[in-house]
Amino acid sequence: MGGSRDRVSCGKNCHYCPDILSTIDDCCKDGFDFICLPIVNPRYKREFIEGPALKRDGAFTRSDMLLTSGDWGSLVVAKVSPWIDVDSANPALRKNSEMAFDQELTYANHLGVPAVMLSIQSAECCNLARIINTHIFAGHNYQYWLQIPLIAAEDCLDDVIENIPAENDPTNADRKEIDTWGWWNRVRTLCDSSKKLSIVLEVSADLPSKAVMDRWLGEPVKAAVLPTDIFITNRKGFPVLSKAHQALVHSLLKLDVQIIVSGPNNHPERSFRIYQQYLEHLWQTQEPVDNVTQFAKGYEDYLQCPLQPLMDNLQSPTYEVFEKDPVKYSQYQLAVYKALLDRVSDEDKNTKVITLMVLGAGRGPLVTASINAANKAERKIHVYAVEKNPNAVVTLENLRTEQWGNQVTVVMGDMRHWEAPTKADIIVSELLGSFGDNELSPECLDGAQKFLKDDGISIPYKYTSYLAPLMSSKLWNETKLSRDVNKSPESPFETPYVVRLHNVHLLSKAQPLFTFVHPNRGVIDNNRHESLTFPIEQDAVLHGFGGYFDCLLYKDISLSIVPQTHSPGMFSWFPIYFPIKNPQELFQGDDLCVQFWRLCTHKDVWYEWTISDPVNIPLHNPKGRSYTIGL
Repeated sequence: MGGSRDRVSCGKNCHYCPDILSTIDDCCKDGFDFICLPIVNPRYKREFIEGPALKRDGAFTRSDMLLTSGDWGSLVVAKVSPWIDVDSANPALRKNSEMAFDQELTYANHLGVPAVMLSIQSAECCNLARIINTHIFAGHNYQYWLQIPLIAAEDCLDDVIENIPAENDPTNADRKEIDTWGWWNRVRTLCDSSKKLSIVLEVSADLPSKAVMDRWLGEPVKAAVLPTDIFITNRKGFPVLSKAHQALVHSLLKLDVQIIVSGPNNHPERSFRIYQQYLEHLWQTQEPVDNVTQFAKGYEDYLQCPLQPLMDNLQSPTYEVFEKDPVKYSQYQLAVYKALLDRVSDEDKNTKVITLMVLGAGRGPLVTASINAANKAERKIHVYAVEKNPNAVVTLENLRTEQWGNQVTVVMGDMRHWEAPTKADIIVSELLGSFGDNELSPECLDGAQKFLKDDGISIPYKYTSYLAPLMSSKLWNETKLSRDVNKSPESPFETPYVVRLHNVHLLSKAQPLFTFVHPNRGVIDNNRHESLTFPIEQDAVLHGFGGYFDCLLYKDISLSIVPQTHSPGMFSWFPIYFPIKNPQELFQGDDLCVQFWRLCTHKDVWYEWTISDPVNIPLHNPKGRSYTIGL
């Protein structure tokens, strides 16, 4: 009942189920993929401590043999009885609820259902979290779907009661809206951010603000419940959602969230299938995916170790992926084109030959882009294609023979140690990583600038890394599960990862961190330390930081993966994720102070990071103990 799909995944919520076989059959005929059924009849309250029903004979629920194990495991989400209140202030009710809750969870595990759905209706849920945690540690295999209202019931009351306007009602004085996200966060925290917990958002006629919704989109939302009474009837007599609800559903569908329809059929002249058909229509009418989304399909929230092309030789498939970017090389070509026009006047274009060096030429896309730029500018160039990977040099030599000719000289070697026969007018490189400097562009270009003329041009000439705090239970849990038995327990949380951020909520806008300029004619020191302060606008949990970069190729020609300035259609770089070992709860109005270092020795480069306000946490990756980038 999950994973990437080609159609909407819909379930039907049934409050009562007299005949499970006919109910499932009807749901399947109506196009639904699964059904949410009570484990026990909601009216069947058991008494475990005292009372007339204490010694009642007979089974407390239906037999498991009504369905095959395959059907239980693929068609049914089990629901806990609504009367159970394990956090009741009444000791007798609480104790009885605990025993009933344990009985239902144990039976759900026996049935082999994929998930158990239970409702959270208040912040009083600590005992509930404790019991869930107990069953998680007992090894129960199902997921826990925590049904949480987008807006608390108290906030859905009519604004006018007994003809008294809400603003004049003394009971509303200084009343603050209830933040239901806090209910979820309490359970999640008490259960140590277990991956077995998911959210089922209960959608109401009223919707919260966009900021509140965006925060939910950074959480592990598995499904959303749409009551039939929030649908409106269009002119043709079919149920539809308001524009605001449609926007909400579309944002949830981007996260592959499943939709559960709940309530009676308010269009009895038609079958219940019309609700599923309408949701399928919303799925099919989503905005077309852009190049970046299409390229990233299947890599959402998938952690990858950053490339280290200075230490390791890239393989042909890696080169091939990056060469497909439709934006990056067109921007590079434009930068070289404008640099050539500025470098060579129209009077000298037939006599002056520009020396252009492509540093880290790979399989030659920048060489081709530079030649195309020269042809368009009607300028003469000679290109040195410098590449340390002997396997890529094979491709370069073949391209020189078959396409480029004598205007290209292929050089195999490390740009930092190569003795160039002449000085360059222009050096061009694509050494940038997801964090700008994390593939050691500063060290490489600082070493190579010795063969750039005093008035020479570096493309790019400036790049800046950016940082933004983020919330993502999914990324944090993926990091937790990536533990290597041969490394220390903190190692996964002290390693940055390249990742297509998807099920993520940024807690504040990305801010610039480290800037590098080339050529660097001053004292060369690539160590850096910066402190950034991020305003926190609503309660949240910090799971780490997203890293980005932007760069200036030539004059105002730029490339960016920073969220607010992302180059449209460019997919060569995913962001980088810096996790923290222990999630930190933040509150509205907090100023989050982040300390970040880039440190270097003659052998390695590494990052260290921590937060110093509103709390202090241990330094991550001190002295590069878990992660370094080799020079």
